[in-house]
Amino acid sequence: MEFLTSPEFWVAVGQIIMIDILLGGDNAIVIALACRNLPPELRTKGIIWGTAGAIVLRVILIFFALTLLSIPYLKIVGAVLLVWIGVKLLLPEDEGHENIAASDRLMGAIKTIIVADLVMSVDNVIGIAGAAQGVGHEGHQLGLVIFGLLVSIPIIVWGSSIVLKLMDRFPIIITLGGMLLGWIAGTLAVTDPALAAYVPAATDANFANYKYAVGIAGALLVLLLGKVLAMRSKASSAA
Repeated sequence: MEFLTSPEFWVAVGQIIMIDILLGGDNAIVIALACRNLPPELRTKGIIWGTAGAIVLRVILIFFALTLLSIPYLKIVGAVLLVWIGVKLLLPEDEGHENIAASDRLMGAIKTIIVADLVMSVDNVIGIAGAAQGVGHEGHQLGLVIFGLLVSIPIIVWGSSIVLKLMDRFPIIITLGGMLLGWIAGTLAVTDPALAAYVPAATDANFANYKYAVGIAGALLVLLLGKVLAMRSKASSAA
């Protein structure tokens, strides 16, 4: 249990919770839309079972993601995807939820929640797997993921409206979230087995400094690309 006293463990937990809030803010909206036609006495059951099914499916996906990230070059691919997800987070929101079908049957609503969460969770899975990779205790990574997801469930389901209001009031939260994904992308890429010959070994005293430097570069890259693309999007809309 000594890993519980590791600062890296709790930093990763915080990163997982923040990623799940930032990238999973739509989940509460999907749940509400999927259950809106259920009788009042079934809505709570629809929310609970739909959320539980979605979380179980996400844990399974993350398990495979953690396994696949041990293959050479896949961490680099994951890092590139994380940079793009972080950049998208900084762009104006233009997605709707009109395609989320409501159901008047409990199983139909649960199915809608699970399927919608599966489609929407690709970014969450990549981000959370990347955060878990930074712990350094391979045997505890899946447990860390499950713990982080369990902590974030009530925040997403019951507190998402508050979180979304805070994001609207303090846009810096979204900017910091995008930069966090860039940081994770950088620290993830340098641990790819394909780069072992080009970066210091994990046991090298300089590895931590190298890893953090690349993480900072990833965070700044997301910020720069996000600002540039947001300015272009604003200019094209004004034209």
